[in-house]
Amino acid sequence: MRLQPEVLYEDNHLLALNKPAGMPVQGDQTGDEHLLQWAAAYLKQKYNKPGDAFVGLIHRLDRPVSGVVVLAKTSKSLARMNELFRSRNIRKEYRALCTRPLPDQKGRLEHYLDKDTRNNRAIVYRKEKPGAKPAILDYELLKAWDGNYLYLVLPHSGRFHQIRAQLAFSGAPIAGDLKYGYPVPNADKSICLHAAALEFIHPVSKLPLRIEAPIPQTDSWTRK
Repeated sequence: MRLQPEVLYEDNHLLALNKPAGMPVQGDQTGDEHLLQWAAAYLKQKYNKPGDAFVGLIHRLDRPVSGVVVLAKTSKSLARMNELFRSRNIRKEYRALCTRPLPDQKGRLEHYLDKDTRNNRAIVYRKEKPGAKPAILDYELLKAWDGNYLYLVLPHSGRFHQIRAQLAFSGAPIAGDLKYGYPVPNADKSICLHAAALEFIHPVSKLPLRIEAPIPQTDSWTRK
């Protein structure tokens, strides 16, 4: 079955999509259709462009993660959005579903992360280590039912696999995330991590913008 992103927001400068879990943001060794490819085809068809449409990659989500991805439609907006992300003037909201609780209903996790390139995973340390970078996130329990725990997660740094690694290290691996210790996969090979919202100042209009993506209504998330 072909995965279909949802258009969440579009203007002359930006295109925001709700990426389905399982779709890569850019091309990989599988050759599967990726989000940039889908977006270019969407823009080409919508605006009847004779050539290829410009689609600029600003940020990424892991393949098994769903949610908001903002793409640039012009080189000007790409440069300005890249600067917003570099300066961390972006508010990122995630939802994470776990089957074990974090230490408190609301709190902050502070660790140091390094990357294991051979196994493509993050290594978490409690204290500073050579080569490891600080990783900070805030979390809050939104809902608990039948041994399931839905968290709001606000990362303050954009480290590789940060949320996945920090939650697992703190005793609450994300549902379906085999790489970080969850015991069984989700049926659709997703993990229950969703980029629910992005807030930032629009790079051209300079007005505040909030883009939201609804949580997938799949068995993996409803835990049926």
